[in-house]
Order: sequence, then structure tokens, then C-alpha cells
Amino acid sequence: MKIILIILTIFLSSCKLNKIINHHGIHNLELKNRELLINETNINDINEILGPPSSISYFDNDVLIYLERKTSNSKLLKLGKRKLLVSNTLLLEIDNRGMLVNKKFLNKDDLNKLKISQKETGLKMQKQSIINRAISNVIDKLDDPIGKKRGSAK
Repeated sequence: MKIILIILTIFLSSCKLNKIINHHGIHNLELKNRELLINETNINDINEILGPPSSISYFDNDVLIYLERKTSNSKLLKLGKRKLLVSNTLLLEIDNRGMLVNKKFLNKDDLNKLKISQKETGLKMQKQSIINRAISNVIDKLDDPIGKKRGSAK
């Protein structure tokens, strides 16, 4: 009986009543999005309000990508599986002068509606023959016998 009480005491003392929320990315991204004005906000203002971007894409114009994600542990019956509370993405398009040209805010529902292309890219180089692989390995070892170019000796 004493063992059961000790185990029960240890188990219940480690439980918390408050939910633990794990936050990744920019806090309150939706509110900070409202401060950004198209053709008025420049790259310095964006860095001051949001900080450095999570990712940058370079095409015709620079696209800065900011992310916000909040997760929480679910109920005890789900065995600690994480539940997604918030998933926001902010895409900011910057022109070559550093001005904000376009912005797009996507929340969790918008991200679920995105269609992912089912197209596949083909391989240029098909399966190599055993002889071709062996010759390429020999050539690599001739070019770099002690492995310094590859980073470490093998």
C-alpha cells in the first residue's frame, strides 16, 4: 500500500495544471503584419519590427519569409502527442530599392488549402554501372589520396 502511495505522489506531483506552449518563430506575427504598409515600409523598418527572416528567397524580387508556430501537449490519453495551435506564415516581397512591394499572410487554414504539385523531376543520370562507379572512385582517390579535399581522411 505504501508503494502505491509513493508512486501516486510522485506521479501527481509532476503534473501541471497550466498548459505548456512551445513557441517557434516570431511572436504575434499577425499583429506585427498590420504595422507593415505596402510602398511605405522599407527593409530597415521590417528588420526593426520583425527581426531577421526565417528564410529568404531570391527570384525577380527578394521574398522574406517569416514563420510563427505554437504547439502544446495534448491530453494524457493521447500520450503526449503535440497539438498545433497556431501556424502562421508571412511572405514579404521586397524590390531592388528595399521597399515592400507585396505581402501575403497565411494562417493554419490557408496553409491546409494549398495544393502541392504532384509533378516529379526526372533523373539526368540513371543508375551507373558497377564499372563506372569503380572508375569514378579510383579517379577521386587519385585526385585526393589522403582525403584532405573531402574534409577528413578515410
